[in-house]
Amino acid sequence: MTSSGHGVPARNGEHGVSVISASSHQRIVHIPNILPHERVFPIQIGTELFKLSGASLSSDAPSYFSQYFLCQLKQASDAGQDPSTAIRTLYIDRDPVTFKDISLHLQGYHVRPRDATHLVRLFADAQFYSLPKLMSQLYEEPIHITIGSTPFQIPREIFSLSGPGNTPNFFTLGFAMFFSNPEDLFPGLDKEGLIRPPSIVAPNVPNRSAEVFQELLHMLRGYPVKIRDERHRQELLKDCRWYNFKGLEQRLIPHEKGFNQVRGREEIVLGLRDIMKSGISVANEPVEGDPLAAWVNYARPYADDKAMELVLEIGEEATQLHIGPGGKEEVRAEFFTDIKAKMAKLFEVIATKLNLPPFTQPSGLLMAKGGRGSEPSTSRDALLSEDLVRVILDPEASITLDGQPWTADESDQTAHPSLPANGTTNNTPGTTIPSASSSSGGPSTAETPDSINPSTKPSPFQQSSSPDENPNPRKRRRLDSSPPYGVTSVSTSSPLGGEQWIVKTGQWRLRIQSSPNPNPAKASVVECCLVAVKLDALSSERKRNERRGFLGG
Repeated sequence: MTSSGHGVPARNGEHGVSVISASSHQRIVHIPNILPHERVFPIQIGTELFKLSGASLSSDAPSYFSQYFLCQLKQASDAGQDPSTAIRTLYIDRDPVTFKDISLHLQGYHVRPRDATHLVRLFADAQFYSLPKLMSQLYEEPIHITIGSTPFQIPREIFSLSGPGNTPNFFTLGFAMFFSNPEDLFPGLDKEGLIRPPSIVAPNVPNRSAEVFQELLHMLRGYPVKIRDERHRQELLKDCRWYNFKGLEQRLIPHEKGFNQVRGREEIVLGLRDIMKSGISVANEPVEGDPLAAWVNYARPYADDKAMELVLEIGEEATQLHIGPGGKEEVRAEFFTDIKAKMAKLFEVIATKLNLPPFTQPSGLLMAKGGRGSEPSTSRDALLSEDLVRVILDPEASITLDGQPWTADESDQTAHPSLPANGTTNNTPGTTIPSASSSSGGPSTAETPDSINPSTKPSPFQQSSSPDENPNPRKRRRLDSSPPYGVTSVSTSSPLGGEQWIVKTGQWRLRIQSSPNPNPAKASVVECCLVAVKLDALSSERKRNERRGFLGG
């Protein structure tokens, strides 16, 4: 058997067995001469006696064992005694089952923790016995944690290798002892005269779902997870936020990215509740006649490496459109519930990105809390040229009104039907709605349905042939409705004097442009407009009720 130079293992040509050179073998099996290798030292752990050679005890030293027996050998040598009779048994009141694995480690075997309880016991005793090699090995092992009732092994490097934003998290903070350095263990604990180490509870998270965590762990390893439905997505997002996996959360939020060939740019669709301040940016795009024109862009923190044009989705029926006498040229948006506060915050962030100063003029975002002047405004007001947010109904926008496609050309026909001076007829022939003068107590010539001659009353199955009757009832405003008994009447008139739409769900682009009618009190020359991309709107309460569903399907 021969060995090649430079310590490279040589191959026995006859038997085809690789062997290690003498120098390499010495480096691998070298044990420092701390205790006599051939001598046996007795150690009693609890009720069980262990006898380990000096070579085994010296293999992971200096330790509690090596220091104890070195002192005995030195005392015997100073007293001229025989070391074999002078060495006393070391007794330690610890768990003998755990020490069996530690003795295997001292004898040269690799010991791997079986579960979370086994890990913390090895961890605590390795610290107590001051075994440097075993502590170093345990710091490289996966962390054993029980989620719900299921044990998991979490690689230590998984959070740093899974991408930015996933650390610090619940595990690195809540179980910092297992993710720290050996020198930082038990901070503030005085180890001098320590009889036994403090009790360590096995890592356990009993109040979370093991199935959900298994999928999150799968994603942290770099594998995709198929989202089965919206409920499944919300379960993943809920635990992502609980564990503080911010990078993973941004990958899971509902979004859609793509390249818009018509506009020649990349865009991202996101819900308002998922917008984060750090992802907002403004891309200047000056055009002829408007050097201040720009579009709001967005990049998901920790997930996107470049910003894309933002298409903002707002649902929950929290948007109301006010259409003025000018039709599609005079449309404003008003927001309700907590969506209003979130839109106000969004405008503040955009104004900050534009370096706009704060103003004291109240904005239309505060109208639902008492009207003008109900609250002091902030920098968001610099983006509002009027009380409400300006809306642009783009000709390319996809708009559905009351379940039917709607185009911008219909706005002049549907937004403001003309009303006669003295009264307006409703859909029922022969019925007249009194004018303001007649309803105030003056004489009225309005007929009620009961005063109609029965012989002339049309049949409910007879189709009206009146040329003045609108053939499309969707385009006629109902004026004969009154609130039911016990319900307080709420004014539904638009501040602009025209139609109102309830937007169930809308997708908008955010455009920065020069204000066409700058407010001298604000001294603002720019405003943020909502450019419609896709809208699902309702024109009345009746249409809203028609789209309701019953509980249980």
